[in-house]
This record gives sequence, C-alpha cells and structure tokens, in this order.
Amino acid sequence: MGKYRRGRINDAVAEELAVALRDVREPKVIDNFVSITRADVTPDLRNANIYFSCIGDSAEAEAGLKKCTGMLRHHLAVTLNLRITPELRFVKDGSIEHGAKIAKFLEEINKESENK
Repeated sequence: MGKYRRGRINDAVAEELAVALRDVREPKVIDNFVSITRADVTPDLRNANIYFSCIGDSAEAEAGLKKCTGMLRHHLAVTLNLRITPELRFVKDGSIEHGAKIAKFLEEINKESENK
C-alpha cells in the first residue's frame, strides 16, 4: 500500500471515530471529555492504534473506550469502504501534556529574562 493511501486512511479513521464519539453513551467517556487526536493503521489494515486525549482520568476513559470498541468498529465498517475493519487499540496521547509543559517552561524563561 502506498504511503499516501495509508495517510488518508489514518486521517479517515481518526475523523470517523471522532464523529462516532458523539453518539457514545458510556459515562466513562462522556465524563472525561475524550477526543481522538490521531490514528495509526498498520499496513495490512488489521490493527489500528487510536490516540486519544481527555480531561480527567485517562485510565477510566480508556476503559470506557474499550467497552465501546464494538460500536466504534461497526461505525467504521459502515462509513469507510475498507476490505478489513481494523481492530482498535486505544493509547493515551501524551503530546498535549508535553506541549503544555514546554509552553510553561518557555513562559518561565520569558519571565526570568524580563526580570533581569
């Protein structure tokens, strides 16, 4: 599979899962404000790592997402025209927290340079 097609599939999977999250009624997902940040589908389309961020308890949100996996896969099967619907594996995306730490660090450096 070409690298461009795989990128388009990754984007489509992430976008459709974000749409499907609107219909999820699982309290663990709703209470933690879960959002899908990106998807990484394997070249054979059998597995996909779904990266999510949340405001709240990430372990609880991950448990809620695992509970909704069947509904989310069904949504992907209906909306995407793929030969195989990938198995979903949810992974906490730490990039937002990492970016916040960097921003805070840069802000502290700016304050120190202004004080000198």
